[in-house]
Amino acid sequence: MRRYNMLLTGLLMIGAGGYLFFASPQILPLWFVLLAGSFLWCVGIAVGIAGAAVPLFVLCTPVPPTGFFTDSVAKPPAMPSRQMPIEVLLLQIENHVRLEQAAAESFLAFPTHDHLHSKTPSAFVN
Repeated sequence: MRRYNMLLTGLLMIGAGGYLFFASPQILPLWFVLLAGSFLWCVGIAVGIAGAAVPLFVLCTPVPPTGFFTDSVAKPPAMPSRQMPIEVLLLQIENHVRLEQAAAESFLAFPTHDHLHSKTPSAFVN
């Protein structure tokens, strides 16, 4: 989509509606001139306002060219694989839970300020 297509379409509709409404061509019946002219005029104003506002709020992303000399299939960027086996993740979570449980039991046994604010050696804690 080009950036100002809606704005230009709205201006074209305003022009056509204004011509029908204000010039009143004798070839067309009066009811059609009044109906179509006012419709094109009002909808053209709404489309023109929307077309002027769209570029302010929508980010334009460049569209990759497609044609005879370009690749027809866009290749996704290569991302490093960070997949781990589920067993490794489960063992890490189990170790974290054990460390947190030990820290909680330690605090309940000796509730001091140092035990409350001490960090656990778990990899999941920031």
